[in-house]
Amino acid sequence: MTDREFLAERFEEHRSHLRAVAYRMLGSSSEVDDAVQEAWLKLSRSETTGIENLGGWLTTVVARVCLDMLRSRASRREEPFQPEGPEPVATGPSGSSPEHEAVLADSVGLALLVVLDKLAPAERLAFVLHDMFAVSFEEIGAIVGRSPEAARQLASRARRRVRGGGVPDPDLPRQRTVVEAFITALRGGDFQGLLAILDPDLVVHADMPGAAGIQTVRGAAEWAKSAILYSQLAQLSRPALVDGSIGLVVAPHDKVSRALQFTIVDGKITEIEVIGRPERLAELDVAFVE
Repeated sequence: MTDREFLAERFEEHRSHLRAVAYRMLGSSSEVDDAVQEAWLKLSRSETTGIENLGGWLTTVVARVCLDMLRSRASRREEPFQPEGPEPVATGPSGSSPEHEAVLADSVGLALLVVLDKLAPAERLAFVLHDMFAVSFEEIGAIVGRSPEAARQLASRARRRVRGGGVPDPDLPRQRTVVEAFITALRGGDFQGLLAILDPDLVVHADMPGAAGIQTVRGAAEWAKSAILYSQLAQLSRPALVDGSIGLVVAPHDKVSRALQFTIVDGKITEIEVIGRPERLAELDVAFVE
């Protein structure tokens, strides 16, 4: 047996697992085939003697390929993505029980794929890899270029959206309309105007310098009362693409000191994440919009 044949044999041992990861990331059999093939091409061109955990290495490669494909899909999407029905593929980490395999296989119905498709690419990756395949946040952080804590927050935000049942609006113009109404009300100190675009069960998470962990406020009215007090700070805010969705940043002299990310469902803001810690801000992909 040649070295290449031996490598191909080892790759085949992991193929069903790689297809399971890619399917949950992409929801499309044809794209799954492309992602898995790309992983094989990368493996066949790499020096493999230093790879101690081939399954983990291949999972990372497939995850990065899928992340690139999701980002490309998001940038060119014109019509809603239609996921294909689940295919009978093995799931879970090597050595998992048949019962665990069956539970995971049943977890990926069309409804879940539709909700997953509304998540930002990095959120989807973090949720799928951690919650479905038990990949550590250290490994996930390395894939998306974030710290383990930021990767944990990505998965947590995705988990809340998946379990919440509401589907976040992926349409950027509609997102911007809601965000602009939000900032207009905030700048004008318009309490009622602010409540009009906030879901009554709004949840706000704030990760600010000097705070003892992430602070959470629940309820639109409670949060809006305190937010109005910072209407002067809102004058410095401007819309921006934050990790691919419309958000707000406070950026005097184009240096971001605070960022707000929004979850918008049916024209209402259901969740706000306020990020102020410099190390978290440095990990965000921010692009100013006019």
